[in-house]
Amino acid sequence: MKGRITNKMGEIRIGSDVIGLYAGTAAVECFGIVGMAAVSMKDGLVKLLKRDSLARGIHVEIEDNHIALEFHVIVAYGVSICAVADNLIANVKYKVEEFTGMEVDRINIYVEGVRVID
Repeated sequence: MKGRITNKMGEIRIGSDVIGLYAGTAAVECFGIVGMAAVSMKDGLVKLLKRDSLARGIHVEIEDNHIALEFHVIVAYGVSICAVADNLIANVKYKVEEFTGMEVDRINIYVEGVRVID
């Protein structure tokens, strides 16, 4: 699924994988986020993703140029999950809307684990 922006020069199409990678990069910059998580449905195991596969922890839906995002994250031990989630939502919403020119309608965050940071 792709977002579509039309201007006087033509049409711009943005793929959901591009938006997912950009949103993932914006998310891991937020305080308290250790990284994105991949959940294995087969065994129910949660795995911390490396920086080059951030988009696997994000699900992007685009409908009528409105974006809905789902994040599967691992947070740092000892931080307020509510504060981290609020920060992630505000940061990602702003950056993705500026990047794409489309509106972000919904951001769901699933905390898949907690990790101690040395």
